[in-house]
Amino acid sequence: MEHLELFFKSIFVDNMVFAYFLGMCSYLAVSKKVSTAVGLGAAVIFVLTVTVPLNWLLDQYILQRGALVWLGPEYADYDLSFLSFILFIATIATMVQLVEIVVEKFSPSLYNSLGIFLPLIAVNCAILGGSLFMQSREIETLGLALNYGFSSGIGWFLAILAIAAIREKIRYSNVPAPLRGLGITFIITGLMAIGFMSFGGMLTGGDDAAQEVEVAAAVTQENEMSNTVPSEVVSQETQAEVNETIE
Repeated sequence: MEHLELFFKSIFVDNMVFAYFLGMCSYLAVSKKVSTAVGLGAAVIFVLTVTVPLNWLLDQYILQRGALVWLGPEYADYDLSFLSFILFIATIATMVQLVEIVVEKFSPSLYNSLGIFLPLIAVNCAILGGSLFMQSREIETLGLALNYGFSSGIGWFLAILAIAAIREKIRYSNVPAPLRGLGITFIITGLMAIGFMSFGGMLTGGDDAAQEVEVAAAVTQENEMSNTVPSEVVSQETQAEVNETIE
């Protein structure tokens, strides 16, 4: 259940583009054609799926305070968290270079259409944001980190695929001249972000219901206690009167 909730929440509620507006440079520049958007989106999914778990391992066993205790007790006080950005970016750059080599080898047309934006995945803030969010949210297990990286990539892929499909269709629409190009793209992105905000309550209804049940149970228990206390007091007073009579 935890994996399923994290999967849907990362795609719809905490979408990298529509919730945090990360990776907007590639999102705007490579979304003119659906085929190009699919290629870049698949590359982002792969990079996020690989780098987030790898950076989780780095964070758990190297970067956190006391993470080096596996080397010996004398390393228990070491704190290398200040190296997070450097090591995270190094991991991301390595994976991006691997993706670039594979795409250039097996799909030269896609490599040429992506252009400079394929190597720029290494500095895409959505990729780095996935690892930093993983660290700040203190994701507990490697499996959850893998799930978070994959689902975050799916969310970014859906965002760029949706805007690419809309931009291909909007070429045949009568858009006012001042809004053509990036103007109407920003407006559509904002409207889509508002639409994705509606998913914010998708995973909170159960929590609210559970809280209401807990509150109702607490009120019932308090009422029961308030009803029982006076009877106990009365019984004590009655026993005192009996004792006085006997004396």
